[in-house]
Amino acid sequence: MRIILLGGPGSGKGTQAKMLVEKLAIPQISTGDIFRAALKEGTPMGTKAKTYMDKGELVPDDVVIGVVEERLSKPDLDKGYMLDGFPRTLAQAKALDGILETQGKSISHAVLVDVPDEELVKRLSGRRTCRSSACGAMFHIMFNAPKKDGICDVCGSELYQRDDDNETTIRERLGVYNNQTSPLVEYYAAKGLLRKVQGVGPIEEIFSRIEKAIN
Repeated sequence: MRIILLGGPGSGKGTQAKMLVEKLAIPQISTGDIFRAALKEGTPMGTKAKTYMDKGELVPDDVVIGVVEERLSKPDLDKGYMLDGFPRTLAQAKALDGILETQGKSISHAVLVDVPDEELVKRLSGRRTCRSSACGAMFHIMFNAPKKDGICDVCGSELYQRDDDNETTIRERLGVYNNQTSPLVEYYAAKGLLRKVQGVGPIEEIFSRIEKAIN
C-alpha cells in the first residue's frame, strides 16, 4: 500500500502518521528524512541538492523530485510506504505519478486529515512555552493546561505565547497551506484516490476513520 498523507498544521497528522505506519508495518517517508539520508550517502541528487542548500537557496523542484525518485527505488519500500510532506505541489504530484509509472506502481490512497481552519487556529494559538531556556516545557490552554494560569508546572517560570503561535501568523500559515494543498486535493479527488477523514474528535476515533477509509 502506497499512501500520501495530507493535513494542515495542527491537524494531528503527525500523530496519525505514527499510528498508521505501526499498524501497516510500512516505512514513513518525509522529505526531511529523504534529504538527510541523500546528503549522508552522497547520492548524485543529494550532492546536487547540497550545492543549493550550502548557498542558502531553495532546492528546485526537479532536484527535490530527483531525491525522492532515488529513495523510492530502494528495496525496503517494495511492500509499500507512506509519504508525508511530499508532494507539496501539483507539479510534484504529477512527477510522482511519472516515477511510479516507470516502476509499474501507483498511489493507493491520498488521505486528507480534514480540520476546519477555525479549529486549527484554536489548537495552534493555545500553545504556551516556558520562558526559562533551561526548561522550555510546553503547555496548551485547551489540551494540557498548566495547574496555575501562566506559570510553568515544571520550574515555576512564566509561560508565554511564541510569535509564530499568535493568531495572525497562524492564519497566514493556513492561507499558504490551503493555497498549496487545494490543487492536490482536487487532483487526487479527480483520480478517485482522495480519502477525506474528519480530523476532529478523540485520536483513536480519527485513526479508526482512517483505517475504514483505506480498507
